[in-house]
Amino acid sequence: MYLKGSSLNLNRRQHRKANPFRLLLLAVAVGFLVYANQMLVPEMDPLFIPTTTPTRQPESILSEAQEFLQQGKLAQAIPVFEQAIQSDPQNANTHILLARLQVFTGDYEKALLNAQDALLLSENNAMAYAVQGWAMGLSGKFLEGESAIRKAIEIDPNNGMAYAFLGEVLTLQLMNGQGGINTLDQAVDASRNAVALAPNTLETHRTRGLILEYTGNYDEAIYEYQQAILINENIADIHLALGRTYYAIGDYANATEEYNRANTLNPSDPLPDLYISRAYAITGDFTNAIQYASLALKDDPSDPQLWANLGSLYYRSRDYVNAVAPLRLALRGGDNEEGSPVEPIPLDYGKPAEYYYFYGLALARTGECAEAIQISQSLEQGVPNDEIALYNAAEMINICKEYAESNRLPTATPADAEMEP
Repeated sequence: MYLKGSSLNLNRRQHRKANPFRLLLLAVAVGFLVYANQMLVPEMDPLFIPTTTPTRQPESILSEAQEFLQQGKLAQAIPVFEQAIQSDPQNANTHILLARLQVFTGDYEKALLNAQDALLLSENNAMAYAVQGWAMGLSGKFLEGESAIRKAIEIDPNNGMAYAFLGEVLTLQLMNGQGGINTLDQAVDASRNAVALAPNTLETHRTRGLILEYTGNYDEAIYEYQQAILINENIADIHLALGRTYYAIGDYANATEEYNRANTLNPSDPLPDLYISRAYAITGDFTNAIQYASLALKDDPSDPQLWANLGSLYYRSRDYVNAVAPLRLALRGGDNEEGSPVEPIPLDYGKPAEYYYFYGLALARTGECAEAIQISQSLEQGVPNDEIALYNAAEMINICKEYAESNRLPTATPADAEMEP
């Protein structure tokens, strides 16, 4: 049907004059679409695909971290706390919790950074000062650590954790040959305050155990360390401390068991392997002792003490040839097999003197007498009051005289050819 005369007649074509303004608008629109297609769209995320930005609420992340913490799973808790800080960086308490965990796992540098971040957010936070001082003390900065912890106690005199940290740092200071006449009394007083204010915390038991270990009250120290482990069995340092205490009373089986537990919890730490090597050595099992000494070096090949330990074990097993190289690296310094520098151990009384006379004796027994005589002279001049070192210095000369006279290495090495501590 056709509607003639109507404007709806589809067969009729109308010719209208083009509008220049409309053409200009159309050209602009087309240009914008081309630009958007080439420049803007590629930078936009596709629809309906999850973004990489975390969308979890900080409370949810903290709840998960606390669950790991309550279960004693420190390794799993740390990255979750780090995620919680990224989600809510202004929460000082999260920084403090993470710093405490990092101290327990031996990562003192990161613990210090998080404690300092907490102080930036909350400048009078007693717990932040306490953890900062604790991390300083455990990393060897005893005076700075003590000062920070005392600042925490000044802010909050009822902070039992701070007293526990103070007691531990003061005791470590004594264990490292530092501290004054009253340092032990101060450590004991701090631990008693910790017991009064926070009797059921891991930190209090840990500090009491350390003080009792230092003062030779080993049975009581074992009890305190065991109580700390009952609270959280996943902290390697406490197993190491318990192992040391068992070792001190001659219970090498239990000592080795605790060292192995520490090694499982923190496999990158060389100390468990080092302590296990010494436990085997004292029972005369040098094969296993050398094996664990080598494993300790894999964890930290730049530590001269670990090289000296390995060389000493070779010497004590009468493998003088293999004893020379690790002892030389430990005492003379140089680059290890990986090309990293190893700083030399300076001659001093105690363990360093022992390393030096083992080295000198190994040199003498392998015919390297020029250097052996140098070591002998160094011992005479450097540790003149160490009778064992002086005896062995003279023995180096005797061995080298025998070698010079016979032009061959000594064939017999009786057990009393040198003195050992």
